[in-house]
Amino acid sequence: MTLFEIIILAIIQGLTEFLPISSSAHLILPSEVLGWNDQGLAYDVAVHVGSLLAVMIYFRADIFRLTSAWFRHGLSQNQIQDSCLAWWIIIGTIPAVMFGFFFKDIIEIYGRSALVIAITTIGFGLLLWFADSKATQAKNVHQITWRNAVFIGLAQAIAIIPGTSRSGITMTAGLMIGLDRESAARFSFLLSIPVILGAGLLSTLELLQNPNAVDWNALIFGAVFSFVSAYACIYLFLAWISKIGMLPFVIYRLLLGSLLLMFVFY
Repeated sequence: MTLFEIIILAIIQGLTEFLPISSSAHLILPSEVLGWNDQGLAYDVAVHVGSLLAVMIYFRADIFRLTSAWFRHGLSQNQIQDSCLAWWIIIGTIPAVMFGFFFKDIIEIYGRSALVIAITTIGFGLLLWFADSKATQAKNVHQITWRNAVFIGLAQAIAIIPGTSRSGITMTAGLMIGLDRESAARFSFLLSIPVILGAGLLSTLELLQNPNAVDWNALIFGAVFSFVSAYACIYLFLAWISKIGMLPFVIYRLLLGSLLLMFVFY
């Protein structure tokens, strides 16, 4: 890859990891439209490391507070709000781990086509619009129950299908259970941490078994630009989402999905 391709793909990864617009739909566009080559496993690991660092640094205070509360109260009968929230993140992660273990290979073979990504980008975009338009926005993140966590976790598991958007489907589920927009986004971002970490570790293990040479410049630039774009995305999204709502992202998904359909059929 050229330096330009490295930077553009890293920015795309950082932005689309957390916006409800599907990273897989965007990462397929450079190859479909511009004929760029696949970025490779090492680069994929690097940009995920950048995204992970961004969300962990942004939520560092929350992570410390939730982790401390879980170790102090998580295994006792005297639960507090933060220890409960830590449990809900753990519970919400389990379905994604199970779906990934059992269905990853099937999805890799049958689910990564432009047609599938176009359909899911449009379909789950419309579902996001429906959830946002009907949302009561009556709950904050500390009012989530274990049943809510299971529901959001199952939604996150569906995101193994390319084009769904992990952040999009978890925010959709959060709105459906009555969370306000900022709380739905915040829980989605916190829930992303163990998933991105797990996916990054698996990719790293694959990378260690790969005998091909590593382009360290591509990895460093990829990680840095992914980190910067992801951090800016999280900051701005949480600042604006209560005001602008989900409709701009829904419209964008419809346009993006339609563009992909054009490349499939024309």
